[in-house]
Amino acid sequence: MQAVYDFLQAVSNVVWGPVMLVMLVGTGLYLTIGLRFFSFRNWRRAYRCLWQGRKHQSEHGEVSPWNALMTALAADIGTGNIVGVATAIALGGPGALFWMWVTALVGMMTKFSEVLLSVHFREKTPAGNWVGGAMYFIKNGLGKNWAWLATAFALFGMIACFGIGAMVQANAISVNLTKACSVPGWVTALGLFFLAGIVLVGGVRRVGAVAGRLVPFMAALYVIMCLIIICMHIDRVPAVFWWVVSDAFTPTAAQGGFAGASVMMAIRMGMARGVFSNEAGLGSAPMAHAASTAESPLVQASIGMLDVFIDTIIVCSMTGFVILVSLDPAGQPLWSSGMSGGLLTASAFQHNLPGFGEYGVTFCLTLFAFTTALGWCVYGERCVIYLFGDKAQKPFRVIYVCVVALGAVLALDLVWLLADIGNALMAFPNIIGILLLSPTLFRIVREEVRKDPRFVL
Repeated sequence: MQAVYDFLQAVSNVVWGPVMLVMLVGTGLYLTIGLRFFSFRNWRRAYRCLWQGRKHQSEHGEVSPWNALMTALAADIGTGNIVGVATAIALGGPGALFWMWVTALVGMMTKFSEVLLSVHFREKTPAGNWVGGAMYFIKNGLGKNWAWLATAFALFGMIACFGIGAMVQANAISVNLTKACSVPGWVTALGLFFLAGIVLVGGVRRVGAVAGRLVPFMAALYVIMCLIIICMHIDRVPAVFWWVVSDAFTPTAAQGGFAGASVMMAIRMGMARGVFSNEAGLGSAPMAHAASTAESPLVQASIGMLDVFIDTIIVCSMTGFVILVSLDPAGQPLWSSGMSGGLLTASAFQHNLPGFGEYGVTFCLTLFAFTTALGWCVYGERCVIYLFGDKAQKPFRVIYVCVVALGAVLALDLVWLLADIGNALMAFPNIIGILLLSPTLFRIVREEVRKDPRFVL
């Protein structure tokens, strides 16, 4: 098993090396500049479209724009927001949070672009499924000579959904329920098997309906808990903010149980965990947005870019600041204690909200992870439909539910490695497709903005 772990660690180091970081951030910057900072100039208009699209219906699509975003957020807001942020800070120092912000701000335009292309080039299958994503905009936008790239994305997406969506989320639920409530892993596995099965048997419409109700509740609950803790240490917030910014450009010295971190480690951990959390550039969320009934690709793309902001700038920042303002019983910064992952986050909540904090964060993580597993089933299902047709849809759901249960009893380190590798393998064909189609993307946006006075370019 150690040999397998070492091999996967080596692969992860390669795929998340400088080339990947340059591709993700560089693509986001290129799209942000090429589209004249559309995300910064239109974010209020995007929220207005989201509110207006809560119950929008059309013969084109399967779920409302609101439920499409909630499905994407269900997949985005997961263990990355609780476990991933803590891991990034524990290994990369406070500066890792800054690089998560950078990844999110440029990633908003990456998400906008991949959603717009996915909706524009989507298809309706014989069974009535509205399907889209990187595989469809590559195939339909670039032509048959690039079909191999579309197939590669679908294969990577189908494989990644089992690691990112099923195993990582189930494992995080199992570990935290065991530590907080002494629930055996097999009990968690059995519970997840039945709960996931009940929802997923209804397909994207039922996932969207569940996400539309559950995601706003769980996000609001978690943010409120975080704000209570942050307000308890409001005097430390300015110093912590400066700490995050300064450590993003200078090595973080060793202290307590923290071994120290280079700037490159802060960048790598911040970007890797940021992308894992908001999925900008992976090409996953557009598969949910492609089923939207929005009146135009521009509207849904504008709504789609909001999930990066909500996921990382709001929810991940809440976790990061809770950890960084927290002190241990000796008055030392809790983040440098040597703890990592969900244990660090749970300790921060427990120290600040004794008797409730640990159970509160466990409850939130369980909801986050469960909805992420639901959302990723939609993504994997779309990849399977592309590869094998509508007939493979139901067998895939059965297999996926079984893998969710299996993930509850696997080792966390191995699962995280698989998830990181899956992220990168999806990102490569998706980013290549977006860049090759960028002239088409810019043309579509200009045409859509001229037709819709709500937006400016």
